[in-house]
Amino acid sequence: MTEQNNIKVSIRNLYKIFGTDPQAALEHVRGGLGKPELLEQHGHVLGLQDINVDIRAGEITVIMGLSGSGKSTLIRHLNRLIEPTAGEILVNGEDVLAYDATKLDALRQNTMSMVFQKFALFPHRTVLENAGMARRVRGENAKAADKEGQKWLDRVGLSGYGGHYPNQLSGGMQQRVGIARALASDSEIMLMDEAFSALDPLIRTDMQDLLLELQRELHKTIIFITHDLDEALKLADHLVILKDGAVVQQGEPQEILLHPNDPYIMDFIADINRARVLRVRSVMEVTTDPGTNIAGDVDANSNLERVIALSEGDTNLNYRVMEDGAQVGLLHMRDLVRALVPVEASDPARRLAS
Repeated sequence: MTEQNNIKVSIRNLYKIFGTDPQAALEHVRGGLGKPELLEQHGHVLGLQDINVDIRAGEITVIMGLSGSGKSTLIRHLNRLIEPTAGEILVNGEDVLAYDATKLDALRQNTMSMVFQKFALFPHRTVLENAGMARRVRGENAKAADKEGQKWLDRVGLSGYGGHYPNQLSGGMQQRVGIARALASDSEIMLMDEAFSALDPLIRTDMQDLLLELQRELHKTIIFITHDLDEALKLADHLVILKDGAVVQQGEPQEILLHPNDPYIMDFIADINRARVLRVRSVMEVTTDPGTNIAGDVDANSNLERVIALSEGDTNLNYRVMEDGAQVGLLHMRDLVRALVPVEASDPARRLAS
């Protein structure tokens, strides 16, 4: 499959301006006016500015940023809960902005499902009825909807809870129902808007692990919104970082962590535990050469923290890097140590500027 054919959702030159005359305000933005100036001079709010993102099929694309960055506004454009001021949104190559009401309903019912921060379960419906709700909305009979709902309740660890009501479940369990409902819809694309942010830290970690476990099997196209960098780095195949409605940097998370291209990103990642987040594959020498003074084998996807423990801190060691039973590189402990130093600390020009 070519790279282009692998694109499930393509966002092109997307703008969103809130106010009484967004089209007039758009011209000011295109002329170089920023978010604060647009608000001060024209009383309009710049929600999104020239967003260009390709979302690949079968991957988790994480869109992250602080409050007000535009991340939730962006995800609501994908199923047209919010209409853009300008731009294109292509799903499977079709411009969803050209859809009439019938096609838009079909998009929301069949192509995209959504998992919300506040669970959005029907309180007067049982857990099983909630899990199969997307099927019911499509017009399927209760038996078929319940069968599919029960299948996914079992998969998310809620066997035996089908007859309960949402208020009888903990927050983490309610969010599992939300995920089961999205999976039961059998949609190609899952939209997850701050889906785990209302949960306690330990439950949140469990939910992240559950999502990754399911994704390894199902290969859904997932667009996940978060303000938490640790969560973003854990989940993302492709990471998009927003600030004031614009994309600051996007790419493979490990690459962004090693090569931030903006002071905003440098500040964002300054306090990250790099040894826990960075993977061997990101700092290894790509080679099939057997090398010398090899202390052992390490997995390409192991984090650096594990390798440091394995090496007992000896920076003179080298390891053969393996993936699927074959060598893909060599890891030199001295390179590992250098990768643990943030760009800000290792870049004299950046250090002096601050």
